[in-house]
Amino acid sequence: MAIILFIVIALAGFAVQWRFKSKFKKYSEIPISSGLSGADVARKMLSDSGIYDVEIISVDGQLTDHYNPANRTVNLSPDVYHGRSIAAAAVAAHECGHAVQHARAYSWLQFRSAMVPIVGVASNLIQWVLMIGVLMMVFSGNPIVLAVGVGALAILTLFSFVTLPVEFDASRRALAWLQTEKGVMQTSVENAQAKDALWWAAMTYVVAALSSLATLVYYASMLFGRRD
Repeated sequence: MAIILFIVIALAGFAVQWRFKSKFKKYSEIPISSGLSGADVARKMLSDSGIYDVEIISVDGQLTDHYNPANRTVNLSPDVYHGRSIAAAAVAAHECGHAVQHARAYSWLQFRSAMVPIVGVASNLIQWVLMIGVLMMVFSGNPIVLAVGVGALAILTLFSFVTLPVEFDASRRALAWLQTEKGVMQTSVENAQAKDALWWAAMTYVVAALSSLATLVYYASMLFGRRD
């Protein structure tokens, strides 16, 4: 049953990723009526939010956009930083939404940030621990290493689900600002397109969290089933 759940979620994940990239490509080709670049949008949203100690920088790659609370930087990929499209404006505003969360001490972001060190350790260990744990279960019946792997996987799964309210709230803040700041998106159609782009981006996090949960269920059923 667990393996069927994993396969179904994996297929859903591929479908969502394809849809998101398709949407991002579509909205990247639609120019924003204000003519502002993603960097311009980011600067304006931060300024309107009373945030003046966050740097906006361009980072290499595609869809590498993120906010770094450690050094207080909004990191935008070249297509978003320089882009003057619906997608560029939406993504830039979303990342600034995280900066606003940080400035307002949003509890879910604080919780997520506090988890980062232990998540880093769990991520480094997980692959080898699970593989060795499964082998030890098969050949010696010893569940200890697999139990450690399942524990690490549980941490990663929790982190994935904690990420969801952080991402949805950042999009909510971005869209609320875009809808009231008429100098950025000047029509209801543009706002609807931005909302659509951010919704599909959020769905990638939902699928990732469900995929992590399905993987956890699979290995946990192996652990507790064998022990029974």
